[in-house]
Amino acid sequence: MKFIDEFRDGGLASGLAAAIRLAAKRTRDYHFMEFCGGHTHAIARYGVSDLLPPNVRMIHGPGCPVCVLPVGRIDMAIRLVREAGVTLCSYGDPLRVPASGGLSLLKAKAGLGRNGGVRGDIRMIYSSADALRLAQREPERQVVFFAIGFETTTPPTAVVIKQAQALGLKNFSVLCCHVLTPSAIASILESPAVRQWGSVPLDGFIGPAHVSTIIGSRPYEFFAEEYRKPVVIAGFEPLDVMQAILMLITQVNDGRAVVENEFARAVTREGNRKAQQLVAEVFELRRSFAWRGLGELPYSALRIRGCFADFDAERRFAVDYQAVADHPACECGAVLRGVKRPQDCRIFGSACTPENPVGSCMVSSEGACAAHYSFGRFGEVAVAK
Repeated sequence: MKFIDEFRDGGLASGLAAAIRLAAKRTRDYHFMEFCGGHTHAIARYGVSDLLPPNVRMIHGPGCPVCVLPVGRIDMAIRLVREAGVTLCSYGDPLRVPASGGLSLLKAKAGLGRNGGVRGDIRMIYSSADALRLAQREPERQVVFFAIGFETTTPPTAVVIKQAQALGLKNFSVLCCHVLTPSAIASILESPAVRQWGSVPLDGFIGPAHVSTIIGSRPYEFFAEEYRKPVVIAGFEPLDVMQAILMLITQVNDGRAVVENEFARAVTREGNRKAQQLVAEVFELRRSFAWRGLGELPYSALRIRGCFADFDAERRFAVDYQAVADHPACECGAVLRGVKRPQDCRIFGSACTPENPVGSCMVSSEGACAAHYSFGRFGEVAVAK
C-alpha cells in the first residue's frame, strides 16, 4: 500500500535498530514513555521492543481514551438509560468497559426491558454524526451521544452540537467526557513516583500523533523546558516509532530537552487552528475531572459551554458523577501511570483477557494490556510462572 509499506520496511527497521544500539550508551539506561495508545499498539504489534537494546525501555502511558475513563462515568451512562430512558449512542469499545455491579454498557443493554420494561436503549455507532442522524430520524427518542476521547475526537463532537442547535433539535444531547493530553502528561511528571521517589524514571516522551495534528507541537514545549524532558512527536508506523526513539536517545546523550517533530508529514507547530477555534466556541475547561489511575486532575477535561447548555446531557437530565473504585485485582491504574507493566498484573492473561476484560486496559486495542495480550508480547509471563 503506497505511503504505508514504506514505513513498515524490514530492511529499514534493521538499519534503525542498529543505529539505536550504536547510539545507546552501555553505561546508562534509557526510559521513554509512549503516551499514545496507538504507539503502544504499534510497539506490541511489530515487536519494536525486541529490536531495542536491553538498556532502552518503553513505558506505557495514559494515552488510551477508553482506558482512562473511570468506572463512575460508565455508571453515569447506564443511569441515563435506566432512569431517564434515553437512547445512548456509544462507540464500540466503551460498551465493554466493566462498570459497577458486574455491569457494562453491553450487559446493561442485554437487560433492558426485563424489569419494568425500561424504555431506554443502547446503540453502537461509528461517528458522532450517526447519533445526530438518529435523533433527526426518530424525534420521539431522547438521544444522548456518549462523547469520549482526547483532542482528536473533540472537534467532531463540537460539529454535531452546533448542527443540533442550528436544526433546533430538542431530543439530542451529549454526555461529554473529552479529556486533554497536556494535563495527563503534567500529572505523570508531577507524580511522586516520578518526581520524588524516582521509582518511575522518565527520560523523555514519544508525543501523540493524531492529537498533535489538532493541537500542534507547541503545547509540549513547556514540558521540555520546565521538566527538562525531551519530546518527539511520532507517527504510528513502526519506523516512525523507532526513528523517534533514536531521536530521543540522541537528545539525552547531548543533554538537550526540546520538542522535535518526526511526524512532520501531518503535524505542524501551530496545529489545526480551525479545529481549535471550533472547540473553543463549544467547550470550556472543567475545574476538575476524574481519570482512571490518575485521580482528580484540575482543568484536565472539557464541558459544554452555557450557550449550548440545551445539548448538555449532564444538565438536561441532572445526572451526577459518583466516584467508584476499580476492581481490587485490577492493576489498570498502575499501568496507566507507568508504575507497572501489563505483565505485572496477577490476573493478566488469566482471569483478565480481551474476551473477558476485568479492567479497561484490556478492552480497547489501544489499551496496553490488550496490545500485549493480542500480539503475544507476554511470553515471559508463562516462563516465569
